[in-house]
Amino acid sequence: MPPSVPRLLLLALALIALGACRTIVPPNFRPPENPTNTIDIARKTLDEASPCCGSFADLSYQDMLPWQPQRFELSKDSPVANLNGDRSYFLAFRLPQGAHLPYTIAMKSELNGRWLSSSYLFAPTVVLLDDAFQPLHSEDIQLCEYIGWTSETTGAFGKFKVVDDNARYLVVYSSAKQQKNQTYWEQSPTTFSAEAPVKMNPAGSFKIAHGPDGVLYVGMQNDTYKKAINNAVCSKAQQGNGVISTIRDVVTTDLLGTDEAKKDKEKGS
Repeated sequence: MPPSVPRLLLLALALIALGACRTIVPPNFRPPENPTNTIDIARKTLDEASPCCGSFADLSYQDMLPWQPQRFELSKDSPVANLNGDRSYFLAFRLPQGAHLPYTIAMKSELNGRWLSSSYLFAPTVVLLDDAFQPLHSEDIQLCEYIGWTSETTGAFGKFKVVDDNARYLVVYSSAKQQKNQTYWEQSPTTFSAEAPVKMNPAGSFKIAHGPDGVLYVGMQNDTYKKAINNAVCSKAQQGNGVISTIRDVVTTDLLGTDEAKKDKEKGS
């Protein structure tokens, strides 16, 4: 008995699907179509947003600085401030009164993007204010990479020490200078070819661009963040002079017999 038409159609579709499996590359292995497209769209969105505030006194400080780093998402749905000519999403906090000085505020920025080569970071700028909302100190925070065992201990970390007892408020935003800067990233950006079998191709640099939005953790430094910050990588390690040269520098005795001063002393005795 000849096979039915539906059965033949199903068999044909199954054969086509099996053949396609040899050439289809999973989505997470495909290269980004335009690596700069994501950050350009984010910048355009920020530029087109209407600022809510034009001075530090205009901001709301109803939130207390968290006692340990807490997650905040700065996005197109966040308020925008125009501070000293810098347009940015922002966070504003009351500082804890009675806290023992000095204390450290820790921060962590997470990569924003699916591909390392096209990802970017929200790099914070902090401003300390007195009770009249006047700036006491402003600083672009340097971010340093640390890859831990969990997502909590992985990201770009930074810190800021509060030493002024007149400080009452904290504003976190990203200055124009910060948004044009980059953060060193030890993991090499990699893209994948759309060919089958999949091939890995190194691309990009060891720098992650700073962008206008993203996820930022902010709060009083705890032990987890302290450890991550102390072990974070901030820049490319300097090249050494070789093993023999290093041994000569650290060994106090003249194992290689090249101490000229010692030789001269032996000749004179």
